[in-house]
Amino acid sequence: MSEALILAHNVSKSYRKGTQIVRVLERIDLRVEEGDFLALMGPSGSGKSTLLNLIAGIDSPDEGSIRAAGVDITRLPESQLADWRASHVGFIFQFYNLMPVLTAFENVEIALLLSKLSRRQREQHVTLVLELVGLHDRMSHYPAQLSGGEQQRVAIARAVVSDPTLIVADEPTGDLDRNSAAEILGLMERLNQEFGKTIVMVTHDQRAADKAHRVLHLDKGVLSNSTAWPAM
Repeated sequence: MSEALILAHNVSKSYRKGTQIVRVLERIDLRVEEGDFLALMGPSGSGKSTLLNLIAGIDSPDEGSIRAAGVDITRLPESQLADWRASHVGFIFQFYNLMPVLTAFENVEIALLLSKLSRRQREQHVTLVLELVGLHDRMSHYPAQLSGGEQQRVAIARAVVSDPTLIVADEPTGDLDRNSAAEILGLMERLNQEFGKTIVMVTHDQRAADKAHRVLHLDKGVLSNSTAWPAM
């Protein structure tokens, strides 16, 4: 069996709340193949966003290991982990996380500023992805001049402009009306089907989950309906 894009094994995570230790994830095993579109669902506080952050290398587990894109990211020092994230992960957030003083073009270009691309190459990449998300005619607009759906499309363009291995999305439709949410889900589905992007998405929205290839549920830090850990 070839190695999956993401292999999380026996992963646990706790946080301190005052004098209390709160167990957030409990011995999670997870396998995500390249080209998969996975939705993580569960009640608030179930550990969905924590698991997403661990997969993306934003946080580290207390126990267990996570291999992503062939690298055990739980063993990387922070400097190397930051480089790994920049090369392999595109982030989409519920509230867009756009810089209000920058145009749509500049918000997307941010993801490339530390790359080795020339200014002309950056312009070509940014223009291409803004065309992909249907915002070529809005690239000089500021976030306040864009609708919620348009702001999320800018965020998606920013997430994919560096051609990441993995896209992680935390409630990408949570702040959108029904029509805008449908547009964003259609775009994510296209990124997966036409461009082969692997997507791991946290959502409360069943309509969003229905777009995924498979849905896993977290409850009190325990993952259900997960693929069994492969024999080593």
